[in-house]
Amino acid sequence: MFVAGERRDRVIHRHRRLLGTVAASLGLAVALVGCGGAADAGRPDDGGASTPATADRVEPLPGPAPEPALPVTVTGADGAELTVASAERIVPLSGSLSEIVYTLGLGERVVARDVTATFEQAEDLPVVTRGHDVSAEGVLSLHPDVVLAEATTGPAEALEQIRDAGVPLVVLDPALELADVETRIAAVAEALGVPAAGRELTERTADRVAAARAEVPAGDDPPRVAFLYLRGSASVYLLGGAESGAVSLIEAAGGVDAGAESGLERDFTPITSEALAAAAPDVILVMTKGLESVGGVDGLLEIPGVSQTPAGMDRRIASVEDGVLLNYGPRTDQVIASLATQFHDAASRG
Repeated sequence: MFVAGERRDRVIHRHRRLLGTVAASLGLAVALVGCGGAADAGRPDDGGASTPATADRVEPLPGPAPEPALPVTVTGADGAELTVASAERIVPLSGSLSEIVYTLGLGERVVARDVTATFEQAEDLPVVTRGHDVSAEGVLSLHPDVVLAEATTGPAEALEQIRDAGVPLVVLDPALELADVETRIAAVAEALGVPAAGRELTERTADRVAAARAEVPAGDDPPRVAFLYLRGSASVYLLGGAESGAVSLIEAAGGVDAGAESGLERDFTPITSEALAAAAPDVILVMTKGLESVGGVDGLLEIPGVSQTPAGMDRRIASVEDGVLLNYGPRTDQVIASLATQFHDAASRG
């Protein structure tokens, strides 16, 4: 259930390279939090971009919460075999993993969160990690029975400290595309001893994704969508390519990833006028906190090259909450539906 290999190594490399880009821009070690951070919290109030209401709550499976059948022995994405004997106190070290745990119906057992767990049910929990900046002391102070981590979670020293304390730490493969949703949910459910709930949630999610995709407008001329990663406070402005993690979502929502289609084979490349001209997007996709960090749509249009694109000239901007966009989990159908509406409404305005 936990598959290691070249694909996982690629996303870890991508994550670290993105961290390095930010660190170089700031002149210090800045921790990106995968889908955003508290430092740039907030929503843009620009009329030029719309945001879906998908980040407020998650929807647990109906009925009584499942009872974990433990102990279970699993092999993590890092190759470590471990036994989970109890799941009374769970610490998921990313917003994406928190979302799955809560949706499986185990939210009452979660005792801490990552800063990217932005949904309402988790908002009162103590924050013990910001993506690549895990506080081992904070985690251990909450006496967890099991810790769930991403393959990109770090620093390694903090994870080792948690392991050395005798706490089972399950490392999960990253999700990079729609095809990973089923594997991702099943892996979390297996590690927590609720495989039946995992199968139920996988089926529900697959049905909802299929329904969302069925509603996507069809056409012979799909909008070209450029995914921009923005952190204005760090002067980080990146254009997504073939390995950005957004390609699958853009295509599911009826668009064409403009960065990948223009020949950008890497994950991200610094935004330049030349790169944007080659991408020629009809719509620009951003995360809401990233858009806020550059001063909204007006600030985005001041980035060199953006205002010269078809999207920039007509202010065709789509945005999704940072804590939802690339999660590839139980709310992915909502992301697809929102993106489809935003892409095609924006393109039609041109």
